[in-house]
Amino acid sequence: MNPDLDRLQSYPFQRLAALKQGLEPPVDRDHIALSIGEPKHPTPSLVSEALIAHLHRLSGYPTTRGLPTLREAIADWLGQRFALGATVDPEHQVLPVNGTREALFAFAQACVKRTTPAPLVLMPNPFYQIYEGAALLAGAEPCYLPCTAETGFLPDFSAVDAATWERCQLLYLCSPGNPTGAVADRETLAELIALAHRHDFVIASDECYSELYLDEQAPPPGLLEVSAAIGNPDFSRCVVFHSLSKRSNAPGLRSGFVAGDAEVIERFFLYRTYHGCAMPLHHQHASIAAWRDETHVRENRARYREKFAAVAEVLDGALPLSLPEAGFYLWPETPISDTELARRLYAEEHVTVLPGSFLSRTVDGHNPGERRIRLALVAPLNECVDAARRIRRCLARL
Repeated sequence: MNPDLDRLQSYPFQRLAALKQGLEPPVDRDHIALSIGEPKHPTPSLVSEALIAHLHRLSGYPTTRGLPTLREAIADWLGQRFALGATVDPEHQVLPVNGTREALFAFAQACVKRTTPAPLVLMPNPFYQIYEGAALLAGAEPCYLPCTAETGFLPDFSAVDAATWERCQLLYLCSPGNPTGAVADRETLAELIALAHRHDFVIASDECYSELYLDEQAPPPGLLEVSAAIGNPDFSRCVVFHSLSKRSNAPGLRSGFVAGDAEVIERFFLYRTYHGCAMPLHHQHASIAAWRDETHVRENRARYREKFAAVAEVLDGALPLSLPEAGFYLWPETPISDTELARRLYAEEHVTVLPGSFLSRTVDGHNPGERRIRLALVAPLNECVDAARRIRRCLARL
């Protein structure tokens, strides 16, 4: 077996299950899970209707490159959302994927060139654990960049030395961030693009939360948007990952896309041809419907804004809260250890939260997720408010 499999760490939710082992929550109240970032808002009917209407396509094999109409819908959406106009080539710069989780993992396998010493894959810390597993199984060494309150919950890229950049082959960027909701500004993205050209690495920008922003007048910038604006119109060394899971409340559709540098996309396409991961045709038609509609996305943002406001009001004074720029997570600091608070919330209030230390790695003696918890406001409004009241009650007993 591949010995690199032994280097994989337990997934955060496995660690959470072990943390809760043996605890008996109160039976007089329903369980509320704020731990998993799985959207619970209804999937738009236009998506499910398109899916059902094309079930007859089950008799045909889908292609890895996907339907031209899907790639055109994605290119049009990118052009409108990120002010790119008609500059995105749907034939060579767009590739549909079965959700970005599998694509983010597979991308490292296609992108990393095994060398000695092992190449570096840079990633934020805390992070989506797929980045780490992808690096390890590609024969690379993960390099964790701390995201703390002092750095605005983004990596301090200016603190990365030239030798590290020289060994870097791939940078995973997550903006808006999971779990922090922090957004990289245009200046930061421009500097990263310059660094990628100077040191010859690829940027994989995970933008899956880009459509869940609190200020309707300030959508987060995207890597391709900045690339075009600074005179890199072919998106050289820039690749973005987008998903319908969060944007359109369709995690079960497993639909997203990769877009950017045509040369990189072509090599990734070659990998995926052997990988055997073409998106089913009925999923492609449902995806077209989703990417062509913005009304349901605006309604989705309004629901999250309502939940953020309600939960923040309940927890005001109990936890030091700051609302994120985007996403659906809260990332508050805790008065006791994050694991102990998670245990107490489950045992005393039947609420599950995710300890921040489970999303981070300890580097130089410091884990940037310690003494923080991730609260995913995905449940219905009334459940989120109820959970906030229970959290406040538990904190009052400390």
